[in-house]
Amino acid sequence: MDDYKAAYEPLADKLVKSGLDLEAIKKDLKSQHIETPSWGYGNSGTRFKVFPWRGAARNVYEKIADAAYINRLSGIAPSVALHIPWDKVDDWEELRQYTENLGLAIGAINPNLFQEEDYKLGSVCHPEARVRQKAINHMIECCQVMRTTSSPILSVWLADGTNYAGQDSITERKHRLYESLAEVYSHLPAGSRMLVEYKFFEPAFYHTDLADWGMAYMTCQKLGLQAEVLVDTGHHAQGTNVAHIVAILLDEDRLGGFHFNARQYADDDLIVGSANPWELFVIYNELVTAGNKARRVAYMIDQSHNIEPKLEAMLLSVINCQVAYAKALIVDRVKLQAYQQAGDVLAAHQVLVDAFQTDIRPLLMKVREEMDLPPDPMAYLRADDYPKEIAEERQTVEASGSGFPE
Repeated sequence: MDDYKAAYEPLADKLVKSGLDLEAIKKDLKSQHIETPSWGYGNSGTRFKVFPWRGAARNVYEKIADAAYINRLSGIAPSVALHIPWDKVDDWEELRQYTENLGLAIGAINPNLFQEEDYKLGSVCHPEARVRQKAINHMIECCQVMRTTSSPILSVWLADGTNYAGQDSITERKHRLYESLAEVYSHLPAGSRMLVEYKFFEPAFYHTDLADWGMAYMTCQKLGLQAEVLVDTGHHAQGTNVAHIVAILLDEDRLGGFHFNARQYADDDLIVGSANPWELFVIYNELVTAGNKARRVAYMIDQSHNIEPKLEAMLLSVINCQVAYAKALIVDRVKLQAYQQAGDVLAAHQVLVDAFQTDIRPLLMKVREEMDLPPDPMAYLRADDYPKEIAEERQTVEASGSGFPE
């Protein structure tokens, strides 16, 4: 949008006339926080083939440098999630200081419980005690990393499950799951949280030990108040109403965070908001509706950028979250509640449609200008020297075909 200033004034007038507090909306947008993942800056992708990108980050320091660049353009991505052992270093204190010097904080620590030979039959649910203890020890190690780096979150996703009926006892695996996570929970740093993620299938195809939000919620309830549910927007069956799940977990004070991505079919890990922007909008609508109940929710990107340029993909992901949040903030909630109370079904629905169809870009560009940021961060990135410089410096590093860093 070349002339956003001309478009901003009519939009601002419209919002104010509808009774919205424009300055409060801008304040909320300026304080938005979207965490980007270290693995999104390196070569990663599908299980079939990883297509290397010229300039992709080769180590955790380069990943953090790229994350800092995305934050400088967006202004709302001030933390970076790490994956262990992909991002393991000898000196965590040095890495923490490096991160802070770039204006970032280290966010969630993600244990890897799916990429070793021992985990073929599961990690914390494995029938063999030795393997379960190995997985537990790895997560305890991650808790120690949290202490050193001041990370507030241990983000737990398990690939555990079975492929065939009778392969293992589902009930016994449930008991092993809780006993293992309870031991890890006891090692969480004070004030931190364990976010428990679920996924209804893959890589297990008969049953998954944490298959849905109800199983994750039940596990968190048993563990304690430091355990909360993490919703990955790609981890549901087709047609699942994710906004409904979000609303229920918010009301129960158990929604810990998101892994944002998009999908057409299953866990496609596409750029958030690209496949179904309406879904992202109604999720954010529930978050805004919840008010203070959403204050502790962590917003994190989790995507595999396989054919997309890494920096552009990450920046677009952050922007799409910003757009969805802005549209949720301009919902006329007075009208919405009145129509809901009156039972006026279509009028209530139209309130959401009106907000969703509003071109919110002029407001976002005005907010960025007030934050001394590029009004159009994507155009800035494409014209900037940083992507060219890292491409020249790093060149192209061939990736494995596994879909994950080595």
